[in-house]
Amino acid sequence: MGNLIYSANASLDGYIADKDGKFDWAEPDDEVHAFINDLERPIGSYLLGRRMYEVLVYWEDPPALDQQPPYVQEFAEIWQAAEKIVYSRTLEAVSTARTRIERHFDPEAIRELKAESERNISVGGPDLAAQAISAGLVDEYELFVLPVVVGAGKQFLPRNTSIELELQDERRFRNGTVFLHYRTRK
Repeated sequence: MGNLIYSANASLDGYIADKDGKFDWAEPDDEVHAFINDLERPIGSYLLGRRMYEVLVYWEDPPALDQQPPYVQEFAEIWQAAEKIVYSRTLEAVSTARTRIERHFDPEAIRELKAESERNISVGGPDLAAQAISAGLVDEYELFVLPVVVGAGKQFLPRNTSIELELQDERRFRNGTVFLHYRTRK
């Protein structure tokens, strides 16, 4: 059985994108990126909202990949090898391999996917994650807190949600980023 993991980079004040929708302040350095690769390696499937998919599609064929550092090349390999399910009512077609579109989020289908999966599953994008959180499907939260305050924007977690968590791991990085790994209390 696979766990459903919600992982994101967020500002100290809890936003994954600022009020203008920008998140360039969240780009990981080499140390953080290599650590992210370690976390992503066990992922067999990505559940993505349309906007998150459109950001991550870059990894299907990054320009000059052979000239990039090994940790960048490895992340591209991890992304390309995983199954991807994109939840969108408007997206007409996908441009990545191993990808399908679902028009509606079905919690029961995700429960079945988790039960049948031999690998972990990642949910990406705060709107899609909010649906999974509301349905009680998220088993783990992996949060990279960056040393920046952006003041407003797209929040990491949905409002008016109460979740009891147990801290599993934490790590500090040279660039001031802090990683927090929580498991949902059942």
